[in-house]
Amino acid sequence: MAAPTTPAGDNPYGLLQALQEGGLISWTVFIILVAMSIFSFYILFTKLLQQQKIMSQANKVRASFWNSPNLREAANKLEQRSAYRAIVEDALLAQDQHSKLTDPVDQHDWMANSLARSQGAITNRLGEGLAFLATVGSTAPFIGLFGTVIGIYRALIKIGATGSASISTVAGPVGEALIMTALGLVVAVPAVLAYNWLIRRNKSITEDLAAFTNDVHGYLMSNGAVKPVMASAAPKQPAQAARPAPAAGTAAR
Repeated sequence: MAAPTTPAGDNPYGLLQALQEGGLISWTVFIILVAMSIFSFYILFTKLLQQQKIMSQANKVRASFWNSPNLREAANKLEQRSAYRAIVEDALLAQDQHSKLTDPVDQHDWMANSLARSQGAITNRLGEGLAFLATVGSTAPFIGLFGTVIGIYRALIKIGATGSASISTVAGPVGEALIMTALGLVVAVPAVLAYNWLIRRNKSITEDLAAFTNDVHGYLMSNGAVKPVMASAAPKQPAQAARPAPAAGTAAR
């Protein structure tokens, strides 16, 4: 007579069974890791949206910003909460404030410091939340390892209590330990990848902001005489106009 088979879905070594067997400690570790994973993905998607918005603003700056007659009109072409518009408005405000200083300060240094402060504020906003991703990437494996240690400890307790090291005795606690290790890695690896990816994109955005800030500085210090190369007229197309094809029925001479 064949041995009775286990009904489908009644896996005695599944995740839920491991958490129930592990008790309060296993549930606590599991909840912490799930919360870390949820917040990591939330930060990832929100930062991607923020970065994409600034990149689209950079495209608008390249397309039409420097074609305006002055910075005020150029800034009005940008979105109200644009990072590039904030830099221009801070530059114009610093220019107005310099004329009101009672103690003479070189205008070049005053403008450079004001623009650096404005750019730094935007860079700080881009970096918000990335420290959490780095923390998750570095601590999640150890939190999972804590659950692993508890699972191994419970397996040893069972072996000592029963005097047997059979698979049926230690399978539950050891399975719980391995699940906690896997959960720690599942949470940590995406956080590390997201952190490195966002840092790389932030570096590219920061370079664009620094170039734009330098262009604004040069424009103000030269009273509009110095503009970036992208503001110049489009290069002329090569003078290689295609010759029209001879009309049908026209004999070649």
